[in-house]
Amino acid sequence: MKIVQPYLLLLTVILFSACKVSKDIASPEPAIAATYRNGNTTDTLSIARIHWNQFFLNNELKQLIDSTIVRNHDMQTALQNREAAQLLIKQSRLEYLPEARLQASGAINRPSDNSLNGLSLSQFLRKSYVEDYSVNLALSWEADIWGKIKNQQSKALADYLKTTEAQKVIQTDLVATVAKGYYHLLMLDAQLEIAKKNLLLSDSTLSILKHQYAAGQVTVLALQQATAQQLVAAELIPQLEKEIALEENHLSVLSGITPASIKRSGSIYDPVYSGELSTGIPSALLANRPDVKARELDITIANANTGIAKASMYPSLGITATGGINSFLASNWFSVPASLFATTMAGITQPLFQKGKLKTQYQLSQVDREKTVIAFRQSVLLAVGEVSDALIKVNKLKEQQLIAQSRVSHLQQGIGSAQMLFANGMANYLEVITAQGNVLQGELALALLQKEQSAAVIELYRSLGGGWQ
Repeated sequence: MKIVQPYLLLLTVILFSACKVSKDIASPEPAIAATYRNGNTTDTLSIARIHWNQFFLNNELKQLIDSTIVRNHDMQTALQNREAAQLLIKQSRLEYLPEARLQASGAINRPSDNSLNGLSLSQFLRKSYVEDYSVNLALSWEADIWGKIKNQQSKALADYLKTTEAQKVIQTDLVATVAKGYYHLLMLDAQLEIAKKNLLLSDSTLSILKHQYAAGQVTVLALQQATAQQLVAAELIPQLEKEIALEENHLSVLSGITPASIKRSGSIYDPVYSGELSTGIPSALLANRPDVKARELDITIANANTGIAKASMYPSLGITATGGINSFLASNWFSVPASLFATTMAGITQPLFQKGKLKTQYQLSQVDREKTVIAFRQSVLLAVGEVSDALIKVNKLKEQQLIAQSRVSHLQQGIGSAQMLFANGMANYLEVITAQGNVLQGELALALLQKEQSAAVIELYRSLGGGWQ
């Protein structure tokens, strides 16, 4: 009967190991609309599912993005974090196994001659000291009665998945940042060409006015105003060249190389993506947006932490076993089987009074879990808001761009008319200078609008969760 009791105890432990002391909170269903604001489709297809290599049309941009993903230091750090989390997962899988320690020790104890131990040694061993030599293997194992180890494994897995999502977040941000920077460079290139063209136009006008001034047809005021208009265009050139160099430096550092020129081709007026900008439905953000997915994994981690905190308040069962060889004489140390020994012990530990620490820890874990749920809901709303904002920008910038194109077209026609009338003496120099200034500002503004339109398309792609595939 005495032999059966330990097995009954072990069976009870196994049955209790299936118990859960803390109920998990499932990921809540965010209350979001069926479609985006300014979106009129319930189609589940989304540009977020398109690989960035197929989304962008510019080949030089795709090469720059590819090299940035490979060499960017934030991306490399994310990969190392992911590898570290994977190692923790492998370690957590071994938590169910017992711990084993190999121990070897030697000791000499010389008690007082007037002590009981000293008198005993002197009487029985005829020695004033005692030796003790031991080599043993110690095993210890804690039963996972309340699911503590299971929760630790769940937390380790969620942490690993979070590092994967963090890597995706970094990649989506990198893809969007590099693409926006690239089209910013194309805009600056276009504006530099506009400034140079306008400078040549101003030079031509100034040359005509100089001849007219020499002939007494215009006053010195005309020369001064024409020169000022020329300097406006001239001043733009070094300013734009400075901005181009700074943007190239930024993209170079982002891609993990020393500052250098960025190879590029195409025009700011080339489309970013030639297909339809389909957004899908808002609920798809839960799968497409890695930052939202990471927030959802936080709920899993919070559930695990709550379970671990709750389990700490319940009894724990530990079993230890030690076996090896032991002798009080070095000469008999390895004398087998006389020197063999073994001990086994099982114990249950129940925390009684910990100054309220365990209960407070459990309550704090519950509060943290509720905060995690709130943060998850907020991340979904922010994601939907970002998509809605991007849609507004794409639509309204397109309308604004069409108006700006029409304005620039009329201004370009007007400058041609002004120059012809001025050459025939039917318009004064102020009309020509004003026309040139209007064309310069109009063309610069059109290039800026085109860049903002491209950035809005890129932002829509990123906010939908595109770029990590």
